[in-house]
Order: sequence, then C-alpha cells, then structure tokens
Amino acid sequence: MRICAIIPARGGSKGVPRKNIRLLAGKPLVAYTIEQALQARQVSRTIVSTEDAEIAKVARQYGAEVVMRPPELATDTASAESVLLHVLSLLEQTEGYLPSMLVLLQPTSPLRKPDDIDNAIDTLNAAGADSLFSCCRSYNFYWRWEDGQLISANYDYRDRPRRQDFTPEYIENGSIYVTKTEILKQHENRLGGRISLYEMDPLDSLQIDTEEDFLLLEQLLPLRHQRQAIEKLKGVELLVLDFDGVLTDNHVLVSQDGKESIVCHRGDGLGIERLRQEGIPVVVISKEANPVVSARCHKLGIPCFQNAADKLSVLKQAAKAHNVDLDKVAYVGNDVNDIACIGAVGVGVAVADAHPMVIAVADIVMQAAGGSGAVREICDLILESRRPNEGE
Repeated sequence: MRICAIIPARGGSKGVPRKNIRLLAGKPLVAYTIEQALQARQVSRTIVSTEDAEIAKVARQYGAEVVMRPPELATDTASAESVLLHVLSLLEQTEGYLPSMLVLLQPTSPLRKPDDIDNAIDTLNAAGADSLFSCCRSYNFYWRWEDGQLISANYDYRDRPRRQDFTPEYIENGSIYVTKTEILKQHENRLGGRISLYEMDPLDSLQIDTEEDFLLLEQLLPLRHQRQAIEKLKGVELLVLDFDGVLTDNHVLVSQDGKESIVCHRGDGLGIERLRQEGIPVVVISKEANPVVSARCHKLGIPCFQNAADKLSVLKQAAKAHNVDLDKVAYVGNDVNDIACIGAVGVGVAVADAHPMVIAVADIVMQAAGGSGAVREICDLILESRRPNEGE
C-alpha cells in the first residue's frame, strides 16, 4: 500500500506571521511535522505543499519533498482539499504516481507522538474505514445562544450528570486525517465513506494558532521532550559517541602547517565524568584517524576507536567488550554514516543539528547541537532516568 503524507504550509498566515517557519524551541514549526512523517513506518513519501520559497527551502532541509502550489491555492479561503487534489493531480501527471491513501498533517500540530501516524493508519484499516480524523475526548458542558436565549447545548442543566456518567464527545484536533485516495477524489473531501476516529491525548492535541499558543508550547516542549527521553533511557548500560559533530561542532581549524584543531564543550566532559562515576562506561567511535581525537578522549579518560570505516562492526565489538547487549546501548550521532548504529541500538540519539535523515530515524533528538552541550544533555538524561521515582 502506497501512503503519501501531505503537509500544507503556506507563507501567508495572518494570525501569526510566517508561522510555519517560525522557530519553536529552536526549530522551525513545520519541521516537527516533517520529522514525524519521515519517522512513520507506513508513510512512503512526505510532501510539503507551499507557494513560499523560504518554506520550500526549510522543508527540503528537513528531508521532505516539495510541491509548489499556484497562488490561488495559497489564499485564506483555499481549502485543504484543493491542496491535496493539486498534489495528487501533479504527481499523477508528471510521475504516473497515485498513492492508495493520503495522510493530511497540519504543521500547526507539532505534539504528535512518534507512533501516532502509524497508529492512526492501523486504526483505519482495523475498522474497515475509508477515512479517519484524529481527535481528543471531551467531557465539557457546552452552552450556546439560540433566539436570544442561552441554552445548555449537550446536557440538561436541570439534571446535571456526573462526569463519569456523561456521554463523551470527540473534538477534531486537526492533527491527522487519513483518507483513501478514491474517497478524496469522489467526494472532494478529506472525510467520506465509512469514517473512523483516532483518539489522542488532549495535551498532544494542542495547536498553534496564536502568539499565546507559541509561548505555551515554548515552555511545554522542553519538559515533554525530557520526560519522553528519560523514559527511553532507563536501562542504558553503555553510551557510545560519534566524535565529529557530536563532541565537536563539526568544524575544524587548520593552521598553515596543516595541523588541525577543534573546539569542544567543557560541559560535555563533566557530563561524561559524572556518568562514569555512576558506573556507566562511555566509548567514542570515529571514522577519522586524527591525533586530536585520541588526545581529547585521553583527557576525558574514555576509549576511542579511530579509522572506523564500518562503525557498526566496531560498535558491536565495543558492546561485547563491555558485556552489554545492544538493546542496552545508547548511540549518539549526527550524520548519515551513523544511521546504521542508531538503528542497531536500544536508544538512537541525534544531536539537534544532525542531518535530517539521522533525525528521522533517531529515538531521541537532543535540544543542544553537537559541540554545544549535546553530550552533557544526554549524560544528564541518562542519570535522571536512573533516579528512583518519588514514593519508591
């Protein structure tokens, strides 16, 4: 089954100007949705539809394909359905490509969990449905004005039910829509045929439509990221690090006599020291054969494997030497030659400025960039995951 994710991201948002590429916790808003789509196992293509050159550039940087839409489909009144149909028509005309199913993802909903998209598709298939929307459950009591009178809309205020007896209602959260292509073409609507729903947590349903929403999520995202990371890192017994772009900022200073120098973050060294004090070994694997790598690792007191053309083989050797199963290893990388290692271990980690393909397969993405405290961040999170919960 060919499933295509389409992310509509126009440049002319008015409530929050340039909303789709505005930075949220240091990353463009649309990037969150692109990364989630790329991580979905069942999605074979991820396409951003936009009329804006800057949005198109950001989308490509994060690994999405881009379809440029005409100006008439980038107005306030243009429907999402018209955008979906435009992408479908263009792909069919230019490539002969027609997916069996579409996933519409709004970039204003950045809090999807990594498996929400796959779970939504599975829900549609299990229900034998033709289309599906994501939602959150509501037990709210609603009122409305009718002919000048204020009336209780979904309950009788004279016989107020208890919450546990109240029939729940479901609110579309705008995050995920899954539609069979034939249904979209037939009805020109994202919903049609047999409709099902995919329920999400109210917190994950938050959308960004106002400046206040941006402020709220700026505070929420780091806390949410830390909570998810700590849960994944429980049980890690070995930390393995790439060198360039992880312990450094991926730059190298070359003097006129050819000697190379790098810049490292002192906080990373302290993080590694604290981790080793807790009995968790740290190993560096580097593709480079450079004295600066061994010098830095010697100062940190950790072993390093250099000139590692096949990083995965070296990773397996390091895990075996420490008598640690791969599912108890965390690996931190930043570029495409780290992808195999990230996929082989229990917890694959990408630094914040990693290549989009690395971010797409990582279990955790750091808030800090390589050489700017990312290693300290992962060390602190591993230590935090080993602390007993309150009440234990």
